Amino acid sequence: MSPLPSPHFPPELDEFCQALRRHRWRGLVWLQGEAGRCRERAWRLWGDARWQAPLWVAPESPDGIAASSWLPASKARTRLGGEQDLIVFDAASPGAGFDPEAFGALSGTLRAGGLMVLLTPTDWGARPDADYARLAEYPWSLEELSCRYLARLSTLLADAPGVARWTDAASPVVPVLTDEPREAPTSPDAACLTPDQADAVARLERLRRRRPLVMTADRGRGKTAALGIACARLLARGIAVLVTAPRPAAVAGLFERLAALCPEGVRQGNRFATDKGHVSFLAPDELQARIERGEAGGAGSWLLVDEAAAIPAGLLGSWLEAFPRIAFATTVHGYEGAGRGFALRFRERLDRLAPDWRECHLATPVRWAEGDPLEALTSCLLMLDAEPDVDQPEAGVHWQREDRRDLALDEPRLRAIFGLLVQAHYRTTPGDLRRLLDAPGGRIASLSGGGGVAAVAVTSDEGGFEPVLAERVARGERRPRGHLLAQSLAAHAGEREALMARLRRVLRIAVVSPCRRQGMGAQLLAAERRDAESDGIDLLGASFGAEPGLLAFWQGQGFRVVRLGLTRETSTGEHALMVVQPISAKGEALATRLMHRFHRQLPALLAFELAELEPLVALALLGECPAGPLSAEDLRDLEDVAHGHRDPAMVRPAVQALIGFVAPHGQGDDALAMLAAWAFQGRSDEWLARRLSLSGARQVDGWRRQGIARWLDAASLPKGEDGR
Repeated sequence: MSPLPSPHFPPELDEFCQALRRHRWRGLVWLQGEAGRCRERAWRLWGDARWQAPLWVAPESPDGIAASSWLPASKARTRLGGEQDLIVFDAASPGAGFDPEAFGALSGTLRAGGLMVLLTPTDWGARPDADYARLAEYPWSLEELSCRYLARLSTLLADAPGVARWTDAASPVVPVLTDEPREAPTSPDAACLTPDQADAVARLERLRRRRPLVMTADRGRGKTAALGIACARLLARGIAVLVTAPRPAAVAGLFERLAALCPEGVRQGNRFATDKGHVSFLAPDELQARIERGEAGGAGSWLLVDEAAAIPAGLLGSWLEAFPRIAFATTVHGYEGAGRGFALRFRERLDRLAPDWRECHLATPVRWAEGDPLEALTSCLLMLDAEPDVDQPEAGVHWQREDRRDLALDEPRLRAIFGLLVQAHYRTTPGDLRRLLDAPGGRIASLSGGGGVAAVAVTSDEGGFEPVLAERVARGERRPRGHLLAQSLAAHAGEREALMARLRRVLRIAVVSPCRRQGMGAQLLAAERRDAESDGIDLLGASFGAEPGLLAFWQGQGFRVVRLGLTRETSTGEHALMVVQPISAKGEALATRLMHRFHRQLPALLAFELAELEPLVALALLGECPAGPLSAEDLRDLEDVAHGHRDPAMVRPAVQALIGFVAPHGQGDDALAMLAAWAFQGRSDEWLARRLSLSGARQVDGWRRQGIARWLDAASLPKGEDGR
């Protein structure tokens, strides 16, 4: 039996909680009013004996609450994989605010019968709250920002039918849950909670060579737990398994299930071992580095990828080739990623590299029952389930600049635009919706047709610093909020002028799947260039992960690389690229200096810091560098290698000159990229043999000589000035 409610617990909410337990649902209680009164009412709920795992989310711990039961919103990720039965989310107290990502993450940890208690001020949505400080980029102050996002939340909550409200009235007003409770489905596997989960585990256990499994699910369907159950059974068979995800917290549930099912095992950090084998977690960048060193993958190896939607398709493709048995799991709609977008982007590569791949979907909730009102409400508030509204425009499309005030009031259009961004980009989070509506300097443009929004671009203005501030920023003495592109070009590329110039950064550009490769991205960028010119912008720029296809798109639109991060980002496994296109004469001079600096640095960077850069990306960068005709000496050296027995290492400068000359014409050529990897990045014969599927150094040497001969013959090489 449940404990009797505290005498301070409102009877209306007690009945609400009992109804939630009967249905195996969760509910939201909205406390709106003066901060002290909201906290007092939340404390009345907190003190009830029914709660076994309560959590109070606020900037500071309230008096009388154990340290383990308090959490600042910034630490919400640390609770992923855990469970709560009461969450008090304080967005009303001084210094508190509504953190969309924390709310989204923690709502999924609430189990059936639990309550999410949201505290907000009486005038919620009338002014920015404290969490908006993260949006206040220089020179904006918090008070100057708009708060369209909060106003939208307040309106949606006021109209939501399943919310219990406790405002100025003495007693709360609760909804009536009239639906009959549903029977929980019975699983055929004792370790699994639903038939969906049991099916997924069975499929994971019997993964076959070169038949990858793609597993999708909404939040709360036990996807990560299924991976843990499968790992336990693979360990029992003596099979070692590698696991990766964007962050270790994403697979916390996997290791919890593993520990529960294998009590004899020992966990040390991100490795769980028994006397029969081990399961190890590697971050994407470390996994890729080990693959390239020949330390991961190969015959008999297993890899499970969780939250695959948050990992670039290029890395997934590399792992697909390296591991004979591999499974990709991802969230379709939820805090951790957008699985539908992943499926659309990755399907082509799967079909090409592993045409016998399989798919399964987990639809039945595990932590709560079908029809859960909190799940529907959270999806609505945070747009976790947003989808594009167009498959194919009925006629031509027209360009328009979106008015963000109107967009905040037009829920269907807002959902269409945000859904398109979610589908097209692997790192869209709930906080991006707030940024879309309220970030200062933000702009949205779209292409729309008779069927809805077909494409969208999101930009933000940067730079315009005074010379004194620019100098201090460039020396590292100041770090104003925001201005990523301008500050990076000043601090890392050495151009203070990038801070004083006016830059416009393209944050996102997305085209609905059926409309891709029809020139809509180019059309959007052309419109942005026209707008930038009329607004007096000097440089149009963008920053993105160094992936060959994405880089080719931007190069095709006239953008040029001016900076490349020296290390891979942990969450993506890719190096960050920055590209620019000049708009004004001032921008032209600045872009020329930035490109000259980068081109001068590139050969040395490829030899050292960027020695493990993806070869196709390295080739694309070399293709932008100016290259003159080969000298007569270069031609003789290359002929001696291609048609003689001279050691290629002894004429490396000539090979580099050849690659630099033909690189603009050989973009996307895998063989030329591999040759560049040897000539510029010092890739070993062993590495080349693995990548080219050759048997050893002798075959690699023959391949290298043939490649030099091919490009020597294929290119119409003008003779140098010294002896022709």
